[in-house]
Amino acid sequence: MRLGPLGPLPIVVSPLRRTRETAAPLERRWSAGRVEPAVGEIPTPSHIPFASRGEWLRSVMTGTWSDVDPGLRGWRDSVLGALATLPQSAVVVSHFVAINAAVGAATADDRVISFSPDHCSVTVVDLDAGRLRLVERGAEGAAARPM
Repeated sequence: MRLGPLGPLPIVVSPLRRTRETAAPLERRWSAGRVEPAVGEIPTPSHIPFASRGEWLRSVMTGTWSDVDPGLRGWRDSVLGALATLPQSAVVVSHFVAINAAVGAATADDRVISFSPDHCSVTVVDLDAGRLRLVERGAEGAAARPM
């Protein structure tokens, strides 16, 4: 386990089951993580039926943050705000678009998707004078496969 020797560190995890399952080995080794809804998955607008989520998400992922609905920009700002308030080094277990939001902010890239982090890859960002800075981009996997 790559992260094991670095800790114990605080663990911040999305409330969704698949991230909780990903965080479980570290939680067993270090301590229980703090569930943080702000690092959760990109929300689907209420007017989008679940059956259309994949199509909607694919269209969002091909765009820029400047062009998306203001509610989605608000979600991105919540992700970035949650990261900016971490008091020290921490492990954040999150989702594809949330990771891209952090990397985009750290690299001044306005695209919603700037890379394809693989499952369980490790992307490292640092908070430097209130701004995110990319230290290490995680391993890339196959293109995104939205639900």
